[in-house]
Amino acid sequence: MRNKAFALLIPAALLLSACTTVEPVTKDNGVRTAPCVDGGPDSVAQQFYDLRIAQPTQGLPDSATLAKYRPYLSEHLYQTLVKVSNSHASGPWASGDMFSSLAQGPTAASVTWASTIPNRDARNIPLSVDLSRDGKQWQDEVLMIHEGTCWVIDDIRYVADWPHPGGGTLGQTLEHAQK
Repeated sequence: MRNKAFALLIPAALLLSACTTVEPVTKDNGVRTAPCVDGGPDSVAQQFYDLRIAQPTQGLPDSATLAKYRPYLSEHLYQTLVKVSNSHASGPWASGDMFSSLAQGPTAASVTWASTIPNRDARNIPLSVDLSRDGKQWQDEVLMIHEGTCWVIDDIRYVADWPHPGGGTLGQTLEHAQK
């Protein structure tokens, strides 16, 4: 009798599992027309910091520098940087490194950890980045988002103990600059 009941349960379980298939929360991660950098979120973030250290800039990036950063940045962040750069905004934040907590910027950077992505459902991943310059060490966080088939930087959170003149994030700094 038990074997018959068990035999009936198997088809019922299969039928129920077909009805309860979970679809990803985000089927469409959005489109991206700009070029991409190959790699996962931590690899793309590391490549961006490597570029910044190899070719450091202070203040708002000019159009040539923005073109170099384009494959690493989300559409929103890139367009905001272009808009603020074209407006010739100024302030105490405009003379320092906008992409890290320390105004002079880092001379070394290492992405230290990332959340694992169990499947393609994840739309954003915060990464911790160890930064250093002249004996000073600090951590910032970079928010990576999935845009089209690319992982790109959408914001940077200044985590160091010293205050950043523009605010707690790159996004806040740029928002402040537009006022």
